[in-house]
Amino acid sequence: MSSIHVTNVKDASGNAALVTESGGVKTDKFTGITTAGSISVVGEGNSNTTNLQQGLCKAWINKSASGATINDSFNVSALDDDGTGDFGVHYTTDFASTNYCWSSGNDDGSSTTAGMLTDSTNGGYAAGSTEFETYYVNSGSNRTNHDLYSFVSVVGDLA
Repeated sequence: MSSIHVTNVKDASGNAALVTESGGVKTDKFTGITTAGSISVVGEGNSNTTNLQQGLCKAWINKSASGATINDSFNVSALDDDGTGDFGVHYTTDFASTNYCWSSGNDDGSSTTAGMLTDSTNGGYAAGSTEFETYYVNSGSNRTNHDLYSFVSVVGDLA
């Protein structure tokens, strides 16, 4: 078996495109050969493949319990406060359609014995934003909108 030993591979302009170091490979960009935006990765078990771009989280937000304060986020340009427990997250890069999928979780920072839920606000899906509500549900108050720590992640095709 033949081997090629290199530390740098340069592109046509002379820029380092691939660097090997300590048994690993470093690069700043991966582009598919057949389709630029499609790279297959061998998954667990070394037999199945998955599309790298399809498997990535395209946006996420960690929202404070203090209204529309963003603790941290990715691909989020703004969070609006439409009232107690009613918010809109706006994406820096829009999704290709409204057929994306989002999931969420909440934390009230205490030991409340109620369910804390998040739902989309009356079909509030747009390519560039999602409207959502956070609230408690328990046997005493049924449903009460409340500002909660919220964590939302979104997957789907970007525009």
